[in-house]
Amino acid sequence: MAALGLKRRQTDGGEAPPAPPAPPKNSKPRLKKLRVLFVLLGLGILSVVSMIFGMMAAVSQDLPAIYNFAQYRASKNSEVYDSNGEPLGTLTSDQNKILLNSAQISPNIKNAVVSIEDSRFYEHDGVDFRGIARALVNDVLSQSAQQGASTITEQFVKNALEAEGSRTVLEKFREAALAYKLEKHWSKDKILTEYLNTIYFGEGAYGIEAAARTYFGAAHPGCGTPTEPCATVLEPWEAATLAAIIASPSAFDPKAYPENSLGRRNLVLEKMYEQGYVSHEQYEEGIQHALPSPSDIEPPKFESKAPYFVAYLRQQLLERYGASNAFFGGLKVKSTLDLQLQEKAEEAVSSYLGYLPATASVVVIDDHNASIKAMVGGPNFDTAPFNLATQGHRQPGSSIKPFTLLTALEEGISPETVYESAPQEFHFGKQDQETFVVHNDEDSYLGSCSIICATTYSDNSIYAQLGLEGLEGKTIEDRTRSIAGTIHKAGYDDPISTNPAMVLGGLKEGVTPLGWAYAYSTIGNNGDRVSGTLAPRPGDSPVAFTEVTDKDGHVIKGGDNDSTHEQVFQQGTAEEAKSILETVISGGTGVSAQTGAEGEWGKTGTTSNEADAWFCGGIAEEVTACVWVGYPNSTTPMTTLFNGGPVMGGTFPALIWASVMNAWEEIKANHEAEKKDGEHHELSGSGAGVEGEYVPTEPSEEEVAPEGEGGTEAAPEGEEIAPEGAPAEGAPAEEVAPEATPEAPAEPGAGGGGGVTAG
Repeated sequence: MAALGLKRRQTDGGEAPPAPPAPPKNSKPRLKKLRVLFVLLGLGILSVVSMIFGMMAAVSQDLPAIYNFAQYRASKNSEVYDSNGEPLGTLTSDQNKILLNSAQISPNIKNAVVSIEDSRFYEHDGVDFRGIARALVNDVLSQSAQQGASTITEQFVKNALEAEGSRTVLEKFREAALAYKLEKHWSKDKILTEYLNTIYFGEGAYGIEAAARTYFGAAHPGCGTPTEPCATVLEPWEAATLAAIIASPSAFDPKAYPENSLGRRNLVLEKMYEQGYVSHEQYEEGIQHALPSPSDIEPPKFESKAPYFVAYLRQQLLERYGASNAFFGGLKVKSTLDLQLQEKAEEAVSSYLGYLPATASVVVIDDHNASIKAMVGGPNFDTAPFNLATQGHRQPGSSIKPFTLLTALEEGISPETVYESAPQEFHFGKQDQETFVVHNDEDSYLGSCSIICATTYSDNSIYAQLGLEGLEGKTIEDRTRSIAGTIHKAGYDDPISTNPAMVLGGLKEGVTPLGWAYAYSTIGNNGDRVSGTLAPRPGDSPVAFTEVTDKDGHVIKGGDNDSTHEQVFQQGTAEEAKSILETVISGGTGVSAQTGAEGEWGKTGTTSNEADAWFCGGIAEEVTACVWVGYPNSTTPMTTLFNGGPVMGGTFPALIWASVMNAWEEIKANHEAEKKDGEHHELSGSGAGVEGEYVPTEPSEEEVAPEGEGGTEAAPEGEEIAPEGAPAEGAPAEEVAPEATPEAPAEPGAGGGGGVTAG
């Protein structure tokens, strides 16, 4: 029997009736999942709360340490020693332990600090959750971690625990928990008072009273006594200046970075006005005030045999270990300085310049480990604390030429390549509309000369052609950028301008003696850029200290230096450059630098108006040094200071350099003799070696080259200078006249400025 085919009955419209509804699903599994999620969420919340309360209880044991911190109990000044163990001095003094009570601190400074550091200080309980949320939102919107949310209480706790640098999330949480607990024990006013007593304000000023005396003691004669502390009399704009420093004592230092400091000061005043701490009239009046002048800023005195160097070292220790630990942790810091060489360098400067208005800066670097062996930063730290070695940006003149030479050799250009010594004109800029003119003094030229010859006698005409036309690149800027790149590879960190005049030392911003000496040391070390793990920029800066131990003599964490090496130039290229630079001393513009040591090399440099004079160079692969001579606060020409003639690189700088190198050789010989003597005594069974006695020598009495000998110049158009050296009898000295780079005036205390170049 055939199967019956069943068909769905259709309606009149031909459409099939709707299918019957599906049976309802069981919703119990979904409810079970939700219940499990709620239970897990509840357990999670309980776990977090329990953890928070547990950590709150656990960190309570740290509160006594915070109480003690505020009173500096058992604190001890940290001490600095030279590389041979001789004491150099302390990092601070008892002047930095000035503790004030709340009534002695002006409300202006309290208001200024709260307005910029923690505007909700009087509202939160130590942790500002609203501030954290706001910071998170802003960071997400900007896609970077730009805003912090730490409160004043948290900052105080962090300082008390000596927690510096990168901290883990757990450490930050611990600080937040402690801040919350602390606010249950101390009043807001006590927290703010202790915070102000224990923060660093730069320039060696630790705490609000030391800061008020340092920056505004001169503005309030008579303050600084127990009955009238300087912090009591601060005006709103003065308080804003100090509050501006807290975020970064180095970046907002009124002396070192006045523009940064002024902008930050005005921001604090604006915040104070917005939050009702000052009137509109006080705000307008405040932003019109000038910052304290460098001469009015008087840091707390500290005893040191090398104060410029120790002040430079102190900043590194502050940044690495924190102010409280660096100042009062009882640390013992082994520096790289050789006190004997330091004293000899100071003697050499005093011998040649003691009765003259000009001064000098000297930096000596050990090529083997990039350690700073001597640093003369100025004539007198007490009266002129501005460090010319680290902060004085001066025009380098022809001392820049070794880096053009090195660039050419790296590109395969033969040093025997001959150029015509003649007037030159270079076109650059948009559609070559700008012109850089090079000419020599009195229109006297060498004729033809190789790169070696041009280096020996500092021929600017030839070096201009080499740097602006001979190097690789489609444009002049391509070539000057290559030279700037060479300088940076050598280790100089600050910007180097790429204007045409830079090939002859005409920079928009000058160079520091320390940075220049370090870049030269890479040449001295045959292209190996040496640094250390304790350098300010490990791998790219010199080293000032090699070991830090605690008060018990144990090396602290991160307190041991390891040398680093990077071959940034081919060894053969650097050796060839040094061999060419040897001719500068043996018979060129730097003959006054001769010491008789094997492998001595160097380069002179003088700016067009004789405002800056340099000699930089070294001995074999041992040591490199730079000497700068000039007026510390201006670009005053030194036209008559050297036996009635101009000061050029081949005069005072070369003579001082030679004196320092002679001292280095003698000190090295004494150390070697002491070592051998000690070994002899040990072998003979007499115990430890006998300490050798150092016999000082007088500065070299060597006569300098005749007046007018010393190098060549690049001067602004229409300005003529005396030549610094002559290649041979009857041969002309060289000079150029750049038109494109006007001379920039120096700011008082800034140590900058100068003309373009001279040999």
